Order: sequence, then C-alpha cells, then structure tokens
Amino acid sequence: MIELIPAIDIIGGQCVRLTKGDYDQKTVYRNSPAEVAKEFEQIGFKRLHVVDLDGAKSKHIVNEQVLKAITAETNLVVDFGGGIKTDADIEKAFSAGASMVTIGSIAVTDPDRFMGWLEKYGASRIILGADVRNGKISINGWKEDSGEALLPFMKKYIDAGVRNVLCTEISKDGTLAGPAIDLYKEMMATYPELHLIASGGVSSIDDIKALEAAGIPAVVFGKAIYEGKINLKELWDWQNASYPV
Repeated sequence: MIELIPAIDIIGGQCVRLTKGDYDQKTVYRNSPAEVAKEFEQIGFKRLHVVDLDGAKSKHIVNEQVLKAITAETNLVVDFGGGIKTDADIEKAFSAGASMVTIGSIAVTDPDRFMGWLEKYGASRIILGADVRNGKISINGWKEDSGEALLPFMKKYIDAGVRNVLCTEISKDGTLAGPAIDLYKEMMATYPELHLIASGGVSSIDDIKALEAAGIPAVVFGKAIYEGKINLKELWDWQNASYPV
C-alpha cells in the first residue's frame, strides 16, 4: 500500500505552490495552512509534508509559527523541511512539533553535520531530501545545482543508516505532467531497502496508482489537490477499498 502524503508549501504564512521551484511562478491557494491541514485530517490522512519555502530561500527557518499551529491543531504526523541549516534550526523544528525533518542542502554542504543529526535523532526522524535536476542534486530552495549525481550522493547516507528519502524531480514539480516513475524505479532497484517518497508532477489518482504499481512506497502531492485534479475523498476511499482494515 503506497503511503499518501499531502503537502503544504508555505510562503509568507500562506499555502502556496511553485512551478519547477520558481519563486516567480507562485500561486497562493489558501491563507491558513492550519485549516488546510485540518481538512486533510478530517478526510482521514495521517501524514503531512510541510515545506517552509521562505526558509529554504533564506537559509533558516522562517515559518515556525505556522508549523506550530498545524501541529497544535491536528494529530497529523508532520515532516518539515526548508531552511534547516543549524543545530538551532533542527531543534526549532522538533520543538514546534515536527515528527520528522527533511534535510537536503546540509547533506550536500556539510555531511558531518548531517551525520551528527542522524546519530543524535535517529534514522526514523531524518528524511534525506534528494532534489534532482538533470540528474544532479539541487540545494537551497533549488536555487543552486551541487554537481553531485543522485545515486552516489545517496549511497554514503544509506550506508550510514538512512532509509527515508524524499526525491523531487524538479522539472516535474508543480507541472501536473506526471511523476518521474522511471527515475524512482531506478532508485528502488538500486536501493530496495529504501522508504522512497516520490514527489513532483502528480496530476491524478491514476498517477498515484501507477507509482504504487511500480513499487514506490510513498508519494507526496500538492498542486493536484489545490487545482482540483485529485479529489482527496475519492483517493482515500480508493486506498481503503483496495486495502480494507
């Protein structure tokens, strides 16, 4: 059963989506991310992916209060990313109620710090963010390309115990053009032990079914919700009909 993880991206305290990570291609969908999160929970969803886009751009957490509101007003298991660069940032995210954090840029720029966090907090609370453009890892809100190839980048952290990896194919993100299934299949074939979270391009329930059929463990989706391409009640009912308790 594929794990379903709706997403909330935050700029200026609002629920937004970008296209291909371009801050100049921003659409504001809702003014209250916490209200959106409560709606997800009411349908039945248990997980939520939250990205502080201001934080990713500014290189420090910005929307801490929004995270606090979401975790105070719901029982969702929240993973939070964007702007986590220092020990103070990661502590701030956990103190604000995040169950897990997604770490991407630091894993590229400061591997020793990432390894220290992995040892301190445990692999169950750390998600490796592997955001890919043209086969290379991008960092700092997708503003910079690191030059590191995806699979070798992942290997050292998988060898160290990482099991949760969130991979966004940037060219797909926010486009509703369908997910990069071939890329995810290659990742799973190389590292079958991964709990891989696919992200980017999901446009329909059929896309999610295709990811499940390909053996992808989890999927994050956002714009398709806000653009009305995915009916969350239908999605939830499909999964529960397919996998009755």
